[in-house]
Amino acid sequence: MICSICPRHCNVDREKATGFCQSGEAFKVARASLHFWEEPCISGENGSGAVFFSGCNLRCVFCQNFEISRDNKGVEIDDNHLIEIFENLIEQGANNINLVNPTHYSHRIAEVLKKWKSPVPIVYNSSGYEEVDSLKELEGLVDIYLPDLKYIRPDKALRYSRAEDYFEKASKALLEMRRQVNDSFDESGIMKSGMIVRHLILPQNTNSSLEIIDWMKSNLPDTYMSLMAQYIPCTDLEGYDEINRKITKREYEKVVNYAINQNMDKIFIQELKSADKKFIPSFDFTGVI
Repeated sequence: MICSICPRHCNVDREKATGFCQSGEAFKVARASLHFWEEPCISGENGSGAVFFSGCNLRCVFCQNFEISRDNKGVEIDDNHLIEIFENLIEQGANNINLVNPTHYSHRIAEVLKKWKSPVPIVYNSSGYEEVDSLKELEGLVDIYLPDLKYIRPDKALRYSRAEDYFEKASKALLEMRRQVNDSFDESGIMKSGMIVRHLILPQNTNSSLEIIDWMKSNLPDTYMSLMAQYIPCTDLEGYDEINRKITKREYEKVVNYAINQNMDKIFIQELKSADKKFIPSFDFTGVI
């Protein structure tokens, strides 16, 4: 496959070479397990069936999952093995199948979901750096979109993710995701379909966070937003001193209070104590081998 799935448009034959995401044609997975630390309507009491794909089309310098996103740690599997993983998670009681960082496999995932019909919702949990045409291939196959909206300023996106066009692409992608799905919940409050937009608050980047809240209010006013406070330095951030620490209470309250004062009532707010390495999954191939 000559790959132009994402905005990078590497145009490499992934059977012979790899592009920015460092991924070949075959699925590569690092963990599959029940995950209890998503938004309450995603994890619930039973947990979300999280499948962590290796490789990434964004590879942020601060990524907490750097072992898989940047170091590409994982095990290659075929379609049938992936379906077995899905079914094992469902047998364990997963509320949904949560595809974590799936963008660079979106075409292959669409093929799998066309031949395997899930009895639980499919969650597409991505960085938001997507092409609209690729997302259209997922229409009717994905039930819940859980994208990030990381940056609104091109200089920040370039500095931290080498993706100056991040907001240009992500803003269009989010509107396409919203077009595809409507929000619905079961009697227990578990999301069955819909969309939640996540934003990770970064140190010394709170004004950007406020601008993102403004964009959400103007463009996706009826969409749930999740403000995340879990940022913690996990990689070598030499040369990135401004983000080489957790966010402060003052930074956290500035963003959270702004969202509340904007009367955003469809909002999840993560507590500051979530900034702890104990919440980062162990990428030890659990549920894969």
